[in-house]
Amino acid sequence: MGLWSGGQAVQAQALLPYNPQLNSEQLEQAGLEMAEEAIQLMRFERPDAALSRAELSTQLAPERFQTWFILGSLYLQSEKVDQGIEALKKAQTLAPEEAVIRFTLGSAYFEKEDYQTAINEINEGLKLKSDVPTAYFDLGNSHLKLGQYGEAINAYKKAVTIEKNFWPAINNIGLVKYEQGDLTGALTEWQAALKIDPEQAEPKLAQAVAIYTQGKKAEGLKLGEAALMIDGRYGDLEFLRKNLWGEKLLANTKNFLETPEMNAVLTRVQTQPTEEQP
Repeated sequence: MGLWSGGQAVQAQALLPYNPQLNSEQLEQAGLEMAEEAIQLMRFERPDAALSRAELSTQLAPERFQTWFILGSLYLQSEKVDQGIEALKKAQTLAPEEAVIRFTLGSAYFEKEDYQTAINEINEGLKLKSDVPTAYFDLGNSHLKLGQYGEAINAYKKAVTIEKNFWPAINNIGLVKYEQGDLTGALTEWQAALKIDPEQAEPKLAQAVAIYTQGKKAEGLKLGEAALMIDGRYGDLEFLRKNLWGEKLLANTKNFLETPEMNAVLTRVQTQPTEEQP
């Protein structure tokens, strides 16, 4: 009986799982590593798995701002804006000196169309780190949505001062000037953007519309065709609106795209394999 009991005891012990005793530092490290895994999964277009890892990382390392920041950023990429803001605010509480959290919160509020709060968050971030061109670009976009054209141009110009080849900011100065009725000024900005990168569809199409509106129809149509062959999405007015094209430019673009020549181009673009567009 004694031998039998001992055998049973050994067998039962063999079935017990091994539970290592992890200290808080090890748990935090595991959480940070899991947050990094979440980023990689998002890059491989596995958003559900990425969010699952990121959520678990905040449980393992709840006092590290990085896990909350990554979780918030992934929520935003998954269009879960409210959850993203909640996670980012937690990160901001843990690391109020981190400007990137404020900038990301600004982007989140922009997505919610709360442009004034976006401006406030970005400005708070710029107090901490004032040499970030993308932050000034986002600030300019928020002012643009509120119709604050002077402030928008100032923000875009600061972005270009920091990074002279930052063509999106130059392009958007053109968008503002067009809405202000400065057609010549807008064209100058779009030409400058294309000088930096000649293969950008947005400034090329904007320039095409402006030139066509000036009466240079053949030149405008040729440019418009070149723009849409680069990226056919710019033939969609709603896509242009999301890219901050104003009402004056949209109205002229609508007329431009409805010409028989541009209709033919759009038909051709729509039949292209989708991989030809970035």
